[in-house]
Amino acid sequence: MICVSVGRGRHQMMIAEHQHLGEKGVKLVELRLDYIRRPVNLKRLLVDRTVPVIATVRRPADGGKWMRSEQDRVMLLRTAIADGADYVDLEQDIASSIPRFGKTKRIVSYHNFEETPQNLDDIWMGMSRLDPDVIKIATFANNPMDNIRILRLVRRAKIPTVGFCMGEMGVTSRVLCGKFGSPWTYVSMHDERQIAPGQMSLRQMEEEFQYEKIGRDTGILGVIADPVAHSLSPRVHNAAIRKMGLDLIYLPFRVPAEQLDSFMESCPEMDIRGLSVTLPHKEKILRNLNVLDDNVVGVRACNTVVFSNQNAFGYNTDLEAALQVILEATGVEDSRDALAGRRFLILGAGGVARTIAWGLLRREANVFISARDYRRAEALANNLKCKSVDWAARQNFQCNMLINATPCGMHPNMDETPFEKDWFDRETLVFDTIYNPEQTLFVKYARMAGCTTVTGVDMFARQAARQFELFTGQTADLELMRTEVKRGTSAARY
Repeated sequence: MICVSVGRGRHQMMIAEHQHLGEKGVKLVELRLDYIRRPVNLKRLLVDRTVPVIATVRRPADGGKWMRSEQDRVMLLRTAIADGADYVDLEQDIASSIPRFGKTKRIVSYHNFEETPQNLDDIWMGMSRLDPDVIKIATFANNPMDNIRILRLVRRAKIPTVGFCMGEMGVTSRVLCGKFGSPWTYVSMHDERQIAPGQMSLRQMEEEFQYEKIGRDTGILGVIADPVAHSLSPRVHNAAIRKMGLDLIYLPFRVPAEQLDSFMESCPEMDIRGLSVTLPHKEKILRNLNVLDDNVVGVRACNTVVFSNQNAFGYNTDLEAALQVILEATGVEDSRDALAGRRFLILGAGGVARTIAWGLLRREANVFISARDYRRAEALANNLKCKSVDWAARQNFQCNMLINATPCGMHPNMDETPFEKDWFDRETLVFDTIYNPEQTLFVKYARMAGCTTVTGVDMFARQAARQFELFTGQTADLELMRTEVKRGTSAARY
């Protein structure tokens, strides 16, 4: 179940939003009485309600806005019980001083905005002695293992327990707490109106993550990165999951590099069945995998993990997608010598450049690497047994395809380009691996020169579609994924 927190300064606005939520079919609403700027008229808020209500009056120390005396706050909570609120939220330090009365159910709550304490079990046991109908524990996540610890607590709790972590790193626990037994999760009314750190909106929880459909047997997929908030993968994969009607959910996991090993060890317990992998983990994750496909062995980087039969299988769908894009653009069938003799100039000497160069060399193409840091370009070229080109000479270099594998031109630095407009040759195919924005300055200049161009959106959608196939064994709707990438990049910029 989803509980929507409503915090408005006026009674009229709070009543209007409460009624609106009832019309939308919301099953539980939290009225944050500490937000109301005037003396609270509970009877006015509770009369003729169509949705059950939690009455909450939160102090600043607990993330609230109550500025009057503690005596007045306790009196307001007692009045909420007397007036028949469906639930009343009582922090653990005052719960024993406010007795049960009538049919109002008691939520005994604990909030920690700095950390997820190590003694969660002790905290829960203490709260269980305060006559709760529901226990609520909300802590701040400083690493991904905090989410796992809070969800473990929820799963084994003998009393219904709402448990999740706050902050960016805690988002996943807000989505998954129901799967582990939490009676509800909290969301805000609107995208721009968070009540607590990391809280999602009703729209996000319903539309993007379909919270009400997540059950005990729902499988978990996700992307691991740091940072991860910008990732379009949840949007793209969840759209495909919805279309196929699969009992899966795809989530963003923010995993710092130093937490990678512990996170990977916890995946079976969390029912995580597959992961997309991006920066900074593509190389370091190899130590956590049992089986590597040939592409991963070749480029020493993995962007896809599938858990099966107690094994972690590693794949690189970036390489497959890039080669599909290149082969389609050049109009040749895939084979060992499909690109033999063709000249490719790759701008950049990072992971993307290495991946694409290795794939092209396997098809006997002539590959050249150019980067601002000539030493990196030369080192990569020597490692792959191809050639490097001085950065200053890139504009006069003759090639069949020019590939941008740098982040130059990526949002938000959209006024940058690694190749100036007067340097393009209309006979050269141009491929930009950047997908946000799709129409980079690099691509725009190439089109102005009459070049045939390929954007990073196609590569991103193809690698995601291949991941989906590896995760589920089913073919994804490539056009749907492509559309979602474009929508996501547009939404991210405005």
